Amino acid sequence: MRALILSDIHANLEALEAVLEDAQTRGGFDSVWCLGDTVGYGPDPGACIDRIREFDLLAVTGNHDCAAVGLIDASDFNDAAKAAAEWTASQLNTGQREFLKELSMVVKEGSFTLVHGSLRAPIVEYLLDRNSAAGTFGLMETSYCFVGHSHIPFMCRDAAEGPDFLDFSLDEQQSLEDSRWIINPGGVGQPRDRDPRPSYAICDTSKNTVQRHRVTYDIAKTQEKMRKAALPVHLIDRLDHGL
Repeated sequence: MRALILSDIHANLEALEAVLEDAQTRGGFDSVWCLGDTVGYGPDPGACIDRIREFDLLAVTGNHDCAAVGLIDASDFNDAAKAAAEWTASQLNTGQREFLKELSMVVKEGSFTLVHGSLRAPIVEYLLDRNSAAGTFGLMETSYCFVGHSHIPFMCRDAAEGPDFLDFSLDEQQSLEDSRWIINPGGVGQPRDRDPRPSYAICDTSKNTVQRHRVTYDIAKTQEKMRKAALPVHLIDRLDHGL
């Protein structure tokens, strides 16, 4: 089974559509696995929810998803994120709100676990160092765990000397057979690794392999929608720079 791994779509419909189209040209996919933050920051929260629900979908919640439906208080967000969360909440219909409210924080599917941040703190912790990785490895009940939240792609191996972070190379098939792994596919709607192109992965669960890809999209179109919605300028400008 081929799973399309998406994280941090952040209501960026143009980026999402570009990823879906690109993935189809690379052999297609049977299911979408979404690692949270489908909404927040961007201008098309409802449309992005509706789009991923068109597929066989396995999804977990993220902090922005929770904030949009009142499951957490957005007062802890920075000013731009808080403003976007409040705007997002006003844009969702009843069905879209119920979808977000019903999402689990952690989902297991065969040898794979899906979570937004980490298993230690599913919607809060940024898994970016050996300590946070060790915490999740210690809680993993499966061989592999996909995470998002940081918008930064990586692969992390559970090595004898401790968690070992590796670059998640583009367009190269990576075998997962030799170890336990934590994997971040990068961000779709708001990359933060200084590359503005959406990043995503395709996992072949029957072969235990994963590949990461990037694709270009019409950033200016998304930015114009954000301006019309009066979303914070900082959120608009950062899309140009992958920050």
